[in-house]
This record gives sequence, C-alpha cells and structure tokens, in this order.
Amino acid sequence: MGIGEFSAYYENPDIIEVFENFPPAFLEAANINTLNITTIIGFFGVMFGYYALIVSVFAIMLGADIISKEERDKTAEFALVYPITRAKIVTGKIFAAIVNCIVINLVTWAGVLLLSARFEPDQKFFEFLQLSIIAFFMLEIIFLALGILLGCALKHYKRANSLAVSIVLGTYILSILSGLSDKLEFLKYFTPFNYFSPLEMSNNMAFDTVFLWLSAVITIVAIGLAYLAYAKRDINI
Repeated sequence: MGIGEFSAYYENPDIIEVFENFPPAFLEAANINTLNITTIIGFFGVMFGYYALIVSVFAIMLGADIISKEERDKTAEFALVYPITRAKIVTGKIFAAIVNCIVINLVTWAGVLLLSARFEPDQKFFEFLQLSIIAFFMLEIIFLALGILLGCALKHYKRANSLAVSIVLGTYILSILSGLSDKLEFLKYFTPFNYFSPLEMSNNMAFDTVFLWLSAVITIVAIGLAYLAYAKRDINI
C-alpha cells in the first residue's frame, strides 16, 4: 500500500512545497525534512517508521500469544504431559516465532522489490532496502523477546496481549517525542524504534554500534528472564 501511494509523490516537486506548510516538529519527527520524499529511497525512509510499527506489533503479540496460547486454548495439560522440560517448550516456541518473523520479512522484501521496480530504483535503494529488512528483523527480535517475557511471566494471557500492545505504542510515542526537541533526545535510548534510523542507514549504509549492543542486551535479558519466569510459574489448566 505504501509503495502504491508513492506514485503520487514520484518526481513531484509540488509535494515538497505542500510539506513546507507543516510544523517543523512534525517534519523532524517524520524525517520529511531530511529525506527527499519524491524519490523511492526517501519515501521508503519516511515510511520506515510506520512499517517498523506494524512488524513490531506483530512480533510482540506473536511472542505473548505463542507462550500463553496453551492456557487460552485449554491445551496446557496436554502440552505439559510430555517428558520434556519447560525450557525445551519455550525454546521450541521461540524458534517457531523466529521462523514466522523470517517469513514476514522475506514476503515484505519480495513485495517491495516487485512493486518498486516500475520506479527504476538504483543500487543505493537496494542496499538501503536490505538494511531496512535487517532492521525490521532486529526490531521483531527485540519485541518478540519482550512478548515472550510477558507470556511467560503474566498469569493471564489477556493481560499479556494488552500490555504487549501498550509497550509497542508507548515506545513508538517516545520515539516521536525524542525527535521533537533536543532536550528530549535522551529518550531515544529507551525506544527500539530509534535504534535503527532510516537517515543513518541511507547516509552511511550502516547501523549505530551502540544501538546494536543495546538491542542484544534487551533481547538476551528478556529471554533469560522469560525462561526463569516460566520455570517457576503456575500454569492454569
């Protein structure tokens, strides 16, 4: 849908004049003032945040649901009678969720390549798209880990799902706020949505090392706590 909408922006300088009437804070938060929205790479960079929000909601709800679904569907007793540890159950679910994330990224990648072909993108766009898909996957892994932690730690699956969505929306709002003022720039360390900047990727074709380490720490800590929580919690049958 985003690529389809780009046809109205493609090589249309009048669009830039329209955006000049928008508040500077909005343009800064949406990267419109730093990326050329009339080019395919600039438009994809502006839309990056919205795509990231979609895949992040998908990942965190997948993580919360894949753990708690046994209790929701009343199949926990059946799943836990097998002679395997709870840790092995969680591990299997984690790998299944990762496969889901890989599939959705491959489908997204293929879809963007096919739909953007008519705009004759250059090599830089293909490199930027590759980095974007990797960034989406990293975001999914972070929020997947947080979703799995919620599913393992919370006793009621409905609370896990509602809290999962709240976390994504809350961190997304923080990412917007961090771009509105220099005084709020410190907030970028508290929201994964700012770990992978489309401007940074399009200019340097690389990720910020600090945010890569932060991503790894959040994921490892969340998964570790998830294993500990699931091993000790009472399962509702």
